[in-house]
Amino acid sequence: MKEYQTITEISGPLVFAEVDEPIGYDEIVEIETPTGDTLRGQVLESSDGLVSIQVFEGTEGINRESSVRFLGETMKMPVTEDLLGRVLDGSGQPIDGGPEIVPDRRDDIIGAAINPYAREYPEEFIQTGVSAIDGMNTLVRGQKLPIFSASGLPHNDLALQIARQASVLEDEEDGEESEFAVVFGAMGITAEEANEFMEDFERTGALERSVVFMNLADDPAVERTVTPRLALTTAEYLAFEKDYHVLVILTDMTNYCEALREIGAAREEVPGRRGYPGYMYTDLAQLYERAGRIEGRDGSVTQIPILTMPGDDDTHPIPDLTGYITEGQIYIDRDLNSQGIQPPINPLPSLSRLMDDGIGEGLTRADHSGVSDQMYAAYAQGEDLRDLVNIVGREALSERDNQYLDFADQFETEFLDQGFNTNRSIEETLTIGWDLLSMLPKEELNRIDEEFIEEYYPEEQAEEVAAD
Repeated sequence: MKEYQTITEISGPLVFAEVDEPIGYDEIVEIETPTGDTLRGQVLESSDGLVSIQVFEGTEGINRESSVRFLGETMKMPVTEDLLGRVLDGSGQPIDGGPEIVPDRRDDIIGAAINPYAREYPEEFIQTGVSAIDGMNTLVRGQKLPIFSASGLPHNDLALQIARQASVLEDEEDGEESEFAVVFGAMGITAEEANEFMEDFERTGALERSVVFMNLADDPAVERTVTPRLALTTAEYLAFEKDYHVLVILTDMTNYCEALREIGAAREEVPGRRGYPGYMYTDLAQLYERAGRIEGRDGSVTQIPILTMPGDDDTHPIPDLTGYITEGQIYIDRDLNSQGIQPPINPLPSLSRLMDDGIGEGLTRADHSGVSDQMYAAYAQGEDLRDLVNIVGREALSERDNQYLDFADQFETEFLDQGFNTNRSIEETLTIGWDLLSMLPKEELNRIDEEFIEEYYPEEQAEEVAAD
């Protein structure tokens, strides 16, 4: 192992050093400062005679007298089933006061791409306990379904609720329980948010089945670029080696992309849209595409990345590119939040592209698709009528229109608004859906099969509504 004292330049989180041998891309580096501190870094760019190194702990204390050692290997994550219940920092070091990690093995954090031929199509339901997701935008095993939020909205509360409540419904005929685990990767969050996360995890017992990675706002931005990769490497090991169904929650992807932009600026790269690197699409795809199922393996990796849209703008590069790569999105709505609805998920712009394959007989319930479609159509019609009421007044509307307006109000207060501590089964969600649909005459239910209307339509409540 050669040691160099050839640092030529320090720029932001980057260190440039001269070398006299080929250095591998992504190789791990140790930099020893004159005071004896050892900092870790990674080779970002390697050319003849010069390498650029991104330093995970920041470049404070590094000068031309510092020594640079190239370790000849890429960054690896020590993985073991004993990681469950542990809290690690953004670079994978334990911060919970527990014992040192004794790994089964050390896996490369870049991960191996899943062979498309070996991928299994995601089609098994994951119950989050949140009606707006389970009923209207269902999550399935192996899917990547981001949450689009904005500054000041309670996306962290929703993330904790999903981490706490998520479970897989087992086929009763098998009688076997699948292990379910959560890998939680936090990037650039405040100390206050970190404390809230940890209090909730410990209070509810969710920590026992979770691995938590914490990169705080005052941690180096460069560390943010490895945190999601460490989290996903851990998830892949638990899923494909230990047969867990793993839900990976990554928050906040906007902070991750800001770190990419900061590093790109330090490297003096030609910026792309709004100053973000031109390769950001590729970089995000490398993370998101690590979700999925593999043929012959019982486990799965499901991703819920959370991002805050700058300026509430869904055409911003971060949500825009995320939408291209992932299979839908869950929108958190500012207007619903101002009305006190928890969680304030707006189902109209939300979408789960794999929902149709993960619901129905044998998965959730045979009437699920029809109920979802009918509620979506009725709520959309009620929303349109609200705009009309502002112009002509409610008295000018027909009785049928007034029924749709009432439906929209009740849909928000009874279906969407359930609080962050209520865990609803899919049966409860669909029952609430049918109670709401009984506000409408049977002839309006044109998206549900007749047999399901006969079986589930609550006649007594419908008669009361008709009498009123």
